[in-house]
Amino acid sequence: MVTPVIGLTTYREDAAWGVWRQRADLLPTQYAAAVEATGGVPVLLPPQAQDGAAEAVVGRVDGLVVTGGADVDPARYGAEPHPRTAGWRPDRDGWEAALLDAAQAAGLPVLGVCRGMQLMAVHAGGVLDQHTPDVVAHEQHSPGGDAFGRIAVATEPGSTVAALVGERLEVRCHHHQSVRSHPGYVAAARAEDGTLEAMESPGNRFCVAVQWHPETVEDVGLLAGLVRAAAAYAAQR
Repeated sequence: MVTPVIGLTTYREDAAWGVWRQRADLLPTQYAAAVEATGGVPVLLPPQAQDGAAEAVVGRVDGLVVTGGADVDPARYGAEPHPRTAGWRPDRDGWEAALLDAAQAAGLPVLGVCRGMQLMAVHAGGVLDQHTPDVVAHEQHSPGGDAFGRIAVATEPGSTVAALVGERLEVRCHHHQSVRSHPGYVAAARAEDGTLEAMESPGNRFCVAVQWHPETVEDVGLLAGLVRAAAAYAAQR
């Protein structure tokens, strides 16, 4: 199998390490470790603004992970910010949207994680519920702080997600927002409270997104599926 290169989008935040405190491009190590564990080579993709950057990146990687992070800018889906919506990053929103356009044009395999799923839905013309507890009347999807919620999820029979992770599983979530509409994607998994927890593009291209964090658990079936699809993509270049 060809060893595929997997691009991972990153945060751009104020950070501290050693004697330094400054702006940094960063990502939790679990993402890169999960890609390595499933046979891929991870490459970090910090936000870029120059013309042609997304096309240049997509021309050099074999798969893309749109990672978790801050809320998507509500202006992208024509909404006023909810009181609990905060910290959106317009530079990152724009960069990831450009990457998704380039990836679609090239047929590149894509996996969205948490915020990544929300950005993918919004980029397709969808809308978010800005504070999921307002809809489901509980906070189990994001219990607060750095804790992950543990949610039971049922996958849709015949979906790519079901083929990779099975009919039912417990997942680790950390999202206070969720996808209300997702044009061009089909539902692939839901929580018991009805919250959409996964979606995917119909057809043969690997284009999957989940609200949970597959990089945080031993069973990284979704990342393994992306790496296999990326290897096939690389072999056909």
